[in-house]
Amino acid sequence: MTEIFYSQDHEWIALGADGLAVIGITGHAQEALGDIVFVELPELGRAVAKGEACAVVESVKAASDIYAPLAGTVAETNQAIVDDPALVNRAPEGEGWFFKMRLADPAGVTGLMDRAAYDAFLGTLS
Repeated sequence: MTEIFYSQDHEWIALGADGLAVIGITGHAQEALGDIVFVELPELGRAVAKGEACAVVESVKAASDIYAPLAGTVAETNQAIVDDPALVNRAPEGEGWFFKMRLADPAGVTGLMDRAAYDAFLGTLS
């Protein structure tokens, strides 16, 4: 079973059995953005620090940075969301993922939230 964690910046990270972590934005984030019309992904091989802006998503409302929830190196990007940005709206926590990365420290996920904690966090926002 894949473990999924969440950041306060509304990114999710799923740890795969292959040692790669998949990163995307949450359903809450895509709802707040509205209809997504453009996605810019990080370069393959790019080393990113935790909290570093590494991708961009633009909607009819605004542009927003996507932050790396943990440090690591970008190993794969999702060309499907570049070709069809609305895929992020349709499946934000599935096929609308942004990139995969090899984590510098996989144990870093302990500083992120599980689904219950993320849902509780959403309840504090207004």
